[in-house]
Amino acid sequence: MDIVVRDALKNDMQAVHALITELAVFEKEPNAVKVSISDLERDGFGKDPKFHCFVAEVGKKIVGIALVYARYSTWQGPVIHLEDLIVTATMRGKGVGSVLLKEVVRYGMSKGVRRISWEVLDWNEPAIQFYEQRGAKVLRDWDVVQLDEEGMKKFLGE
Repeated sequence: MDIVVRDALKNDMQAVHALITELAVFEKEPNAVKVSISDLERDGFGKDPKFHCFVAEVGKKIVGIALVYARYSTWQGPVIHLEDLIVTATMRGKGVGSVLLKEVVRYGMSKGVRRISWEVLDWNEPAIQFYEQRGAKVLRDWDVVQLDEEGMKKFLGE
């Protein structure tokens, strides 16, 4: 099986959105996806892209994505955040995730980052094993903290 990884194009965003939705269902959050295809097209392309996306193709069909963006660590300096690495269910275990992650690491090194970070759900043991087998450290003593739109408004007293 030939897996081709390339930079995503604007016209790939429908397939990217479909994979994001598939991930949300897998993570038991089927109604959580608020981003639209047009949001992805606007935010990922143009003068000031907010993310960089790689797609993995098998037979010209997009079967996986890796979406990253720049961050800055006060301890490390430049880092990138891997927002999502998604492989469609029928292609898991066939090397697509490894090829995508390798491309993310190459990209990070080309940007001179000192770390690549991401989150993984504590119940997703196959993903945890996948990452650990490739040398990633899963920091189980950290909790993810978020303020959503409602929380931000409440915090500001609006």
